[in-house]
Amino acid sequence: MPATATKLNGIAAATADAVAAKPSNAQVVFAASAVATEGVSSQIGLRSFSVTVDEPPTLGGSDSAPNPVEYYLAGLLSCQVVTYRFWAERLGIEFDDLKLSAEGDLDVRGFFGLDPDVRPGFTAVRVIVDITGPASEDDYRRLQEVVEQHCPVQDLTANPTPIGTELRVTR
Repeated sequence: MPATATKLNGIAAATADAVAAKPSNAQVVFAASAVATEGVSSQIGLRSFSVTVDEPPTLGGSDSAPNPVEYYLAGLLSCQVVTYRFWAERLGIEFDDLKLSAEGDLDVRGFFGLDPDVRPGFTAVRVIVDITGPASEDDYRRLQEVVEQHCPVQDLTANPTPIGTELRVTR
């Protein structure tokens, strides 16, 4: 189905034009900052926004906010929502309602260093997508495939991303 003219399609077209005119326009940098606060909590700065991160008492926190892996799940789900909306418009696939949920399995032996063979991150993440609308099940399955191919947060998990850390010690 051809894409229809929508706000997201307009953004995609303008981006394609900008990148065609100057390939470096495709490069975007996102940034965050963190300040350690009381206990194991932290205050995170994201553009003009601020979020608090903490842990449940079983992991040393006071349970004042979601923990980092819960924010990861939130990031994955919210990124998928954006990607579903964007690609549904690009593909001309309509939906009436979209709800997602996720859960991840984490073995704390990796984080606490109790077993060197256990990774500290999720060993599995399960996402459930409930979608309703007038399109066929085949259209929604095709949309799901495209979302999984293009969701940036899903890509961060599925593919290694180099991380460089610079330690600066001030006395």
